[in-house]
Amino acid sequence: MPHNIRELALAYHASPQPGKIAIKLSKPANTAADLALAYTPGVAEPVKEIAKDPENAYQYTAKGNLVAVISNGTAILGLGNLGALASKPVMEGKALLFKRFASIDAIDIEVNTEQPDAFIETVALIADTFGGINLEDIKAPECFEIEQKLIERCNVPVFHDDQHGTAIVTAAGLLNALELQGKTLTNINLVCLGAGAAATACMRLLVSLGLPRSKLLMVDRLGVIYTGRIGVVGTKTEFAQETEARTLADALCGADVCIGLAGPDLITQEMLKTMANKPILFACSNPDPEISPLLAKAARPDLLMATGRSDYGNQVNNVLAFPYIFRGALDVRASCINQAMKLAAVVALRELAKEPVPAPVLRAYELESLSFGVDYILPKPLDWRLLGKVSAAVAQAAVSSGVARLPYPKNYPL
Repeated sequence: MPHNIRELALAYHASPQPGKIAIKLSKPANTAADLALAYTPGVAEPVKEIAKDPENAYQYTAKGNLVAVISNGTAILGLGNLGALASKPVMEGKALLFKRFASIDAIDIEVNTEQPDAFIETVALIADTFGGINLEDIKAPECFEIEQKLIERCNVPVFHDDQHGTAIVTAAGLLNALELQGKTLTNINLVCLGAGAAATACMRLLVSLGLPRSKLLMVDRLGVIYTGRIGVVGTKTEFAQETEARTLADALCGADVCIGLAGPDLITQEMLKTMANKPILFACSNPDPEISPLLAKAARPDLLMATGRSDYGNQVNNVLAFPYIFRGALDVRASCINQAMKLAAVVALRELAKEPVPAPVLRAYELESLSFGVDYILPKPLDWRLLGKVSAAVAQAAVSSGVARLPYPKNYPL
């Protein structure tokens, strides 16, 4: 990254107009006749049709391609709890990504409360405005309750991307990494460094894919989460293990995989040297990983590594998942985003990484070649094929699992 990233970022957000998103008209409004149709008296006709049948809102309004990106600012990126208003640049950024990668219109909404019940009530009351709800940057453990209750109350898909987007991309990348390192999910020892929303969702998804719970050690700020440890409550209890390991160093000794979702510079070269042969490390703390790739590779030349950064290979980035998951869900009017749809996205991402990379994608990253291997386990974010592959897989899974209100579209993707 350029050394003057602060100045560049502030200028980008401020000029030529503040912010990253805007609203444009989709219908003509140039004549008196146009206005008569757009507003009074013509607007009364679609109003009456929607009153007869709420599903008509998808035919006469923008609801079907509109997602709300909603946060209370309690867990902004790696910055922590800075408040709802401070989260607005991130939420606008998420809206930008929805539009750029999946042609989905998105509106950011910042809810100024840390009370789960107030947040839930606010979102539930406005949910019918949108075709889907993307929750973002809400701290654990409140995020689990918030998402679950909103799923129960809302008639549109609700998806906490910090949990499930991260989990989907991590699972796809890890399964490909294990294949390359000659290992399988069912017979590895895995350490999860972090116990927040993303870490919990990642581990739950990996367990559902076959990772034995007994082979998983989770580490938080106080060390290994073990059976009988005082103060282990909430979602952490499901990952407590009978183990003699107490520190991160203890846990990593002999481990095949470490998934880092915690913070910068928590892993040392000495720790990596104790891991099993051909280890895998996903150091996904942003902007600074749990250990720098240069230090990690120097300590373990046989290491396969991924980070959350775009300036290293193997970027684990939610943008590989959430735009296309919502695109697929919206196109078949899914009532929710279920496990089958998440698993379909995992498979689609895995398979796309193994296909030949088109020349335009190579040019976008100033590369001469790129193929499935230790430095390329996931598709690149600017690979346009993600829209077709992942969205189609998610839409088909929604139809097959019975949560779609529309049939699988002909000539998909739209």
